[in-house]
Amino acid sequence: MTTAAVVILSPDDDVAVATRALVPGEAIAEGVVAAAAIPAGHKVAIRPIARGQAVVKYGQVIGEALRDVAPGEHVHVEELGFGAGDERRAATPSPAPAVAPRRATFQGYARADGRAGTRNYVGVVASVNCSTTVCRKIAEIANRDLLPRFPGIDGFVPIVHGQGCGSTAAGDGPAILRRTLAGYLRHPNFGGSLLIGLGCEVNQIVLYAAAGREAPVTAFNIQDVGGSRAAVTRALELLEGIAAEASKATRVPIDASELKVGLQCGGSDGFSGLTANPALGAAMDRLVAAGGTAILSETPEIWGAEHLLTARATPEVAAKLAARLAWWERYVAATGASLDNNPSPGNKRGGLTTILEKSLGAVAKGGRSRLVDVVDYAAPVAAHGLVFMDTPGYDPVSATGQVAGGANLVVFTTGRGSCFGCRPTPSIKVASNSDLAARMAEDIDVDAGRIVSAGVSVDAVGEEIFELILEVASGRQTMSEAFGYGDDEFVPWHVGAVL
Repeated sequence: MTTAAVVILSPDDDVAVATRALVPGEAIAEGVVAAAAIPAGHKVAIRPIARGQAVVKYGQVIGEALRDVAPGEHVHVEELGFGAGDERRAATPSPAPAVAPRRATFQGYARADGRAGTRNYVGVVASVNCSTTVCRKIAEIANRDLLPRFPGIDGFVPIVHGQGCGSTAAGDGPAILRRTLAGYLRHPNFGGSLLIGLGCEVNQIVLYAAAGREAPVTAFNIQDVGGSRAAVTRALELLEGIAAEASKATRVPIDASELKVGLQCGGSDGFSGLTANPALGAAMDRLVAAGGTAILSETPEIWGAEHLLTARATPEVAAKLAARLAWWERYVAATGASLDNNPSPGNKRGGLTTILEKSLGAVAKGGRSRLVDVVDYAAPVAAHGLVFMDTPGYDPVSATGQVAGGANLVVFTTGRGSCFGCRPTPSIKVASNSDLAARMAEDIDVDAGRIVSAGVSVDAVGEEIFELILEVASGRQTMSEAFGYGDDEFVPWHVGAVL
């Protein structure tokens, strides 16, 4: 039910969400008035809540009352804690989406391995932190001198990072880095790529001999060609040939089943789970109905809401997700932290209080389709449908894993105003509230806040996002692309000791 002042999401809810700033004494529901000033996006009690009681929002438990709360009172960090025990894990199957199978196409790049690109960049990839400055210099000169000669490509992208040495050659950390870099080297949004090492690092370039789509990876070490300046000269010689070949590619009609969309949310607020995330979920139901793939991630940010995913998965897939959540519980406990520490200061200023509340809103990005697979960080995503990739909740690290896994487009929802882009994959930004969409108009592609501010339906905004996905996949530039985001947002997950 929606009123001018609040949104009540389920008849079972103990709280409503303020659609705008409320003033003391303002009527917010039948027989309930605001007891104090309530910021927009924050929760207000609509019935008495006793200390220790499980508090319900979305029809789900979001925590435990820390004190007695009267109707009309603010419900936030002083009133609501994690608590609530296992009651939060009661499975509630999500209904199948009411989306008929549909046919859709976009204008993309048909790669020789059968995958589809939405962009046609050339990558300049560092194997180790020691070659990052050289890779940046190469990309800078190539974009200045080579790009004007090859209008068929979108640009030269430096893929640089802070890893590659100072570790053992075995273990999870080096394996994750190798998997991530290999995913970028073979990414369908790269028409070609060049790998550059230093020469003495742990992460040797010979490890990537089979990462190319058809031929061995073009690569060399700085130490082998005579140093930094010589490496730039050598790279430009090689890039001329790579660019010439890549520029031959042209956009052709491709079925939407070849789209793999990474789903991200950052700087979430109290509106994210009401507007932007459900609307993105509606768009993903359409994508899945068209045969495409939606990649939901950020494992620490679905913790406490995982039952909404496992209830629509096979026992085998559900067990894979449970295993990854158990790993995260051990991993976080070993650092003396808690997964409930996940909501950031910005999340809390925006109205979110516990990880349960944040997670229940975050899982909405995946829509209501069946969960068909769970994959490791940066692993290739082969299944069509809703897939979960195990990643941290930190957006640049999570998106890097999705792109390495083959995501050829990303949709990123935000309530506080996250600024992000991740070349070679375009990123669509969706605002959860109309104030943000107006205030940061040059960063936002879709205003999902209209669901609250103008009464537009979640389904209508979902259709708008789906159509925009097809347009962006066909070459339409996003706001983050127009600004130039993407060179510094490659952040592989760093697991393990630095030696």
